[in-house]
Amino acid sequence: MQNLLIVFKIKKYIYLINKNFMERKKIFVVGSCNTDMVIKSDRLPIPGETVIGGTFLMNAGGKGANQAVAAARLGGVVTFIAKTGNDVFGRQSLENFNSEGINTDLILSDPKNPSGVALIMVNSNGENCIMVASGSNGNLKTKDIEKFKNQLAEADFILMQLEIPMETVEYVVELASEKKIPVILNPAPAKSLSEKVLKGLYLITPNETEAEILSGVKVTNYEKAKEAADIISEKGVANVVITMGESGAFVKEGSNYTLIKAIKVNAVDTTAAGDCFNGTLCVGLSEGKSITESVKLAVKAAGLCVQKMGAQSSLPYKKELTSIQ
Repeated sequence: MQNLLIVFKIKKYIYLINKNFMERKKIFVVGSCNTDMVIKSDRLPIPGETVIGGTFLMNAGGKGANQAVAAARLGGVVTFIAKTGNDVFGRQSLENFNSEGINTDLILSDPKNPSGVALIMVNSNGENCIMVASGSNGNLKTKDIEKFKNQLAEADFILMQLEIPMETVEYVVELASEKKIPVILNPAPAKSLSEKVLKGLYLITPNETEAEILSGVKVTNYEKAKEAADIISEKGVANVVITMGESGAFVKEGSNYTLIKAIKVNAVDTTAAGDCFNGTLCVGLSEGKSITESVKLAVKAAGLCVQKMGAQSSLPYKKELTSIQ
């Protein structure tokens, strides 16, 4: 009888684990995958200048990949749609995603183009300067996404950036709109967006520079952030989150406005802070949190991220985040 009771408890435990897993919302990240080559020195060079004495590290990066890893490390159920080159960088990236527990079934290998590479310079204040060779990222086409239409329809949230072709972004937004899937767009690197894209979004997360491009308003404080967010909303997207660096993040959730203050830290490298923010934000939403509550979580995660060097190497794990009050 005691053995039967033990077996029953084990089966009940397994059932609860499986039930919890099945109920977890699925995050699909569509975006770029790069290898970052980083040099840190006291200051950034001016045009034509060579600065000697920096330290070098090579790190997995790319805005899409960073956001996928950030979400996975915080417990998100993540599928990544991307295209890598048929080279050592592409193979290393795939191994890395698998080790993070990310579903890599929808990552394509490009036989013609190399994997994306980013050259990053970071100064002693954590400020950075980045140049990207897109490679295979620029060849993630609508025909590639079309192959995965059925899988994409299973997403509960879709997260994207702008390091892949704009027509691909537009196509994903169109497919998501048909299926009523919420799309979160991190409009980086900064580009203008069509009204069609904006109207198809659930949430957009520009930084101050990107918000200015989208709204025409220079974001310097709460009132200017509110003005910019209202203008962006008038173009079609109801929910706007403007990241403001050391000032935190401004949230327009429908008709409600909130400024979430950043945690005070000594920044070492801000390279992946925005990606960390967006990946964490998606995890919060997938857990049923409001946008504002998800932003509070994301601000904390970004604060942890900037205290370490590198892109994916700086992204925090769930246990680190839960340790912050």
